[in-house]
Amino acid sequence: MRYLPLTPEDRQSMLATIGAQSVDDLFVDVPEEARLTGPIHGLPMHAGEMAVEAHMKALAKKNHAAGDMPFFLGAGAYRHHVPASVDHIIQRGEFLTAYTPYQPEIAQGTLQTLFEFQTQVARLFGVDVANASMYDGSTACWEAITMAGRITKRSKAILSAGLHPHYVSVAKTMAKFTKDAIAYDPPQFDAATDGKTLLDQIDDETSCVVVQYPDILGRIADLSALADKAKAHKALLIAVVTEPVALGAISSPGEMGADIVVGEGQSLGVGLQFGGPYVGLFGCKQKYVRQMPGRLCGETVDAEGKRGFVLTLSTREQHIRREKATSNICTNSGLCALAFTAHMTLLGEKGLRQLAMLNHKKAVQAADRLAAIPGVKLMNESFFNEFTLVLDKDARPIVRALADQRILAGVSLGRLYPEVDALAHGLIVAVTETVSEDDVEALATALEGALA
Repeated sequence: MRYLPLTPEDRQSMLATIGAQSVDDLFVDVPEEARLTGPIHGLPMHAGEMAVEAHMKALAKKNHAAGDMPFFLGAGAYRHHVPASVDHIIQRGEFLTAYTPYQPEIAQGTLQTLFEFQTQVARLFGVDVANASMYDGSTACWEAITMAGRITKRSKAILSAGLHPHYVSVAKTMAKFTKDAIAYDPPQFDAATDGKTLLDQIDDETSCVVVQYPDILGRIADLSALADKAKAHKALLIAVVTEPVALGAISSPGEMGADIVVGEGQSLGVGLQFGGPYVGLFGCKQKYVRQMPGRLCGETVDAEGKRGFVLTLSTREQHIRREKATSNICTNSGLCALAFTAHMTLLGEKGLRQLAMLNHKKAVQAADRLAAIPGVKLMNESFFNEFTLVLDKDARPIVRALADQRILAGVSLGRLYPEVDALAHGLIVAVTETVSEDDVEALATALEGALA
């Protein structure tokens, strides 16, 4: 069958229908300086297949795998060991080729897996119900904010200073189109100040308070007071978890009164994968379930009385009237959700707790060793597997210098908050079960030399 492109008349008719003068009008939200006006400099217009393969291989050789060097990067994406059996399970044909399970009679395996995924997330988060996954943590966070707006009929969201700045950026970008008011100030090294500022901001116009747990600096706070203050003003508390392994060692947000809990599931089963695809986690209290975005798989019985699974709720544009849809997101993160579930199932509750305690133990040992270096101060009073060091120099050039020595020392706060001079000396260090004593010693030695 031939592909018949649009005629100029077809294009003009379509543009006229949406009120645009030209195709360029469709890109007005893209800054003019970011638009491509001609061929990309240095990139040939075409090349043979073998030449392209050779070029791409040469580029790939410049990359370094996370396991090739001491690795202390975190800040929302974490290196954990993923058992080989996880990859084996997700590559089975039944799972790898499955799409949205609209026909339950031929999708029982997929539906049951998603049902188990929901159960695991709900238990992990300490909430009544969880959906069948979102795209990633940052967009799940925004979906929670809009869900809170629907429930409270308000449009003011207060974001904690400790919320990941990338999540903040997503929320601010989306709020431009929904006209929601976003209240946010960057963090300070004083946790008490950040906490008091957040409490003081809550008022009767607030739809929700969004707090990360543990936060971007690795701090772990009791959310109970925040939940009580939000409830007193009829606002919702949204907790964001970027490191779900932590919940094997610390109280769940739901236990402390969070109304909605969202997060990033990358830590379990998914791997770093150059930054994606990842899998968003989303759970809430039972009374809010009909405002929850995405899909919900449920258990039922078939005509013969046998146990079966179906899509119980699908409040998306594909299924219901657009104006009634809670979201069009999470078309299919099913494969990453499956990887999460496979890893969680292999661990079990006991294994998850053991993994969490191993992470914490290694992080404490690393923090003690690094804090003993002259010019290094440990900021955190408490942490799980990630903590913030305050150096006596700007952390950015030090991170770069150590990377040149093949040591990925962590994430500099100057990179995350380039506009906040007070945070320039901060360095976020993540220590998981994959970090060895030799890795810690290599980092300590190199850091000591860089600060000398």
